[in-house]
Amino acid sequence: MVTGASGGVGRAVVRELGARGARVALIARGTAGLGAAAVDVGAEGGTGKVYEADVADYEQVRRAGERIEAELGPISVWINVAFSSVFAKFTDITPDEYERATAVTYLGYVWGTKVALDLMGPRNAGAIVQAGSALSQRAIPLQSAYCGAKHAIKGFTESVRTELMADRSGIHVTMVQLPALNTPQFEWVLSKLRRHPQPVPPIYQPEVAARAIVYAAEHPERKEYWVGVSTAATLLAQRVAPALVDRYLARTGLDSQQTDEKSPTGVANLWQPADESRDYGAHGAFDSRSSGRSPQLWLSQHRAKVFLALAAGAATGAAALLRARRS
Repeated sequence: MVTGASGGVGRAVVRELGARGARVALIARGTAGLGAAAVDVGAEGGTGKVYEADVADYEQVRRAGERIEAELGPISVWINVAFSSVFAKFTDITPDEYERATAVTYLGYVWGTKVALDLMGPRNAGAIVQAGSALSQRAIPLQSAYCGAKHAIKGFTESVRTELMADRSGIHVTMVQLPALNTPQFEWVLSKLRRHPQPVPPIYQPEVAARAIVYAAEHPERKEYWVGVSTAATLLAQRVAPALVDRYLARTGLDSQQTDEKSPTGVANLWQPADESRDYGAHGAFDSRSSGRSPQLWLSQHRAKVFLALAAGAATGAAALLRARRS
């Protein structure tokens, strides 16, 4: 089960699941995007079925979850990806816009997680994967609604995880912290900027995120996965020198998130789906600047092997040094 399945990371995730022959339930609002996504799943070798729902509405999510279980069978993996936001300074965002962005991006994860746990609980088995962000560790200007929601998702997920651990539950909850990605969000998120919004480099293709999310679904016992060099650098910088990071972002953060082109007008998916009649797909407009590989993802997946190799190397070196001193 994937929310936000019609475009961007969600679209790449359902393709990745289709390639594994999975039965995939697709939740989003846009008819055109959802239909094309279901076709993609089938083309990859899986089975995709569409369930239109607004994740900000708990009852819609609950009804969708119950229909999925009745029509496709027990949900073994629930993946929360859906979000919306506003590119603007905080003072330029209306209360209604802020409330809506928070309801979709934060409460959408809360409601998805609640429905998943209600359905998985009687079986005491399943995995919930939260698509997070490096911005859950370090907020940046022009994205207060998104950053606030991602910080909240991290806190919410950690709390739920510890409760499940206390109950010795067989259900696992994990997060995948994602870097800047080349998705349609920069085309269809409400923008009040004078220039076109863009991801802050280094930029990765959504397939990198999809591989990480599907891997996390297959190995949900680890609490967190990190994707992209930028996520690791963000965490390190924030922990080592947060005050310096504040000043750096105040100086560079506004320009680095905008191109030289005028800001797009007429498209915003905050209140209504942008892909109701047009399919945006998984990719945005930054293909030429985006990478399809992430060494950080490989390290995140194989950190135990890397640690053992480093430990073995250190032990060998220490033994050699000891022998040299004795001789």
